[in-house]
Amino acid sequence: MSVVVELKNIEKRFGDVAALEGINITVNKGEWVSIMGPSGSGKTTLLNILSLMDTPTSGEYLLEGVDTSKFDEAKQLVFRREKIGLVFQQFHLIPYLNALENVMLAQYYHSSVDEEDARAALEKVGLSHRLTHKPSQLSGGEQQRLCIARALINDPDTILADEPTGNLDEKNEKGIYELFKKLKSEGKTIIVITHNSELGELGDRIIYLHHGKLGEHI
Repeated sequence: MSVVVELKNIEKRFGDVAALEGINITVNKGEWVSIMGPSGSGKTTLLNILSLMDTPTSGEYLLEGVDTSKFDEAKQLVFRREKIGLVFQQFHLIPYLNALENVMLAQYYHSSVDEEDARAALEKVGLSHRLTHKPSQLSGGEQQRLCIARALINDPDTILADEPTGNLDEKNEKGIYELFKKLKSEGKTIIVITHNSELGELGDRIIYLHHGKLGEHI
């Protein structure tokens, strides 16, 4: 089984404060890893490093065998677009664009715009009947599905999700659970940062963070 994500002795400091310290994590291709911990434990900082939106103070981050820790900002951006699909708690959708256009805009930043591919991504997440609806016309669960379609448009091997059910009611949470399980069954590598124990327990492993350090692995 090939290793997709490898963190080697990662440390992140903000002045004298260590937000992360001694982080060693390996994630295999097709694995679902849930990262949990209380507020202030370093989860967001870790997500920022995993998503190449920040760099560690020291240590190495290998993504698909490439040491990303030495990338400049431009290389980080290109590698993130090619390798990672991001799903956030906040939807960050363009309000005046419909569902299809929101996905096609994400396509534009990845490569070229292909309406059929965008339609296929929306169909995959169960939104083929909502192509022309704007975000305000979609439920919270549908907006999150739209975000997942947007994350999938460049066909990344790795999905990073930050509290993907944080703004959803119980019914819509269940739909997102099923969608993530489907993605895993298709071979996607999934890393979910969540406070939601029900979502976290769907993973193959749970990694706990506490005060910037790793806790128990399950």
